[in-house]
Amino acid sequence: MPVEATPDTYKELTSEGPVFVDFWGPRCQPCLAMMPTIAKLEEEAGGAVRVVKVNSPENRQVCRDLRVIGLPTYILMRDGEELERLSGEVTKQQVEEAFATLKGGEAA
Repeated sequence: MPVEATPDTYKELTSEGPVFVDFWGPRCQPCLAMMPTIAKLEEEAGGAVRVVKVNSPENRQVCRDLRVIGLPTYILMRDGEELERLSGEVTKQQVEEAFATLKGGEAA
């Protein structure tokens, strides 16, 4: 189940293991369209990958700190370190590959 992050919880939620961070907005149609795919991939990962969601309009400080300027933006992290960033017109295949990278334990 995806976890909503706030400025207070973001660092803790992304500090351990493989994490797929989903920066989204309630008016971002591509963000909303990709949500079911991300939820399904997280379920299929069976706990191997944590999904952390950041509602960008409600968490502008987190976005500023990480220089997230466009939506959707997905950040692949492992143990608090950014591995890769996907932004703009992200395809379902790219998201699937991101989960495979995180599950496989290798950097992209």
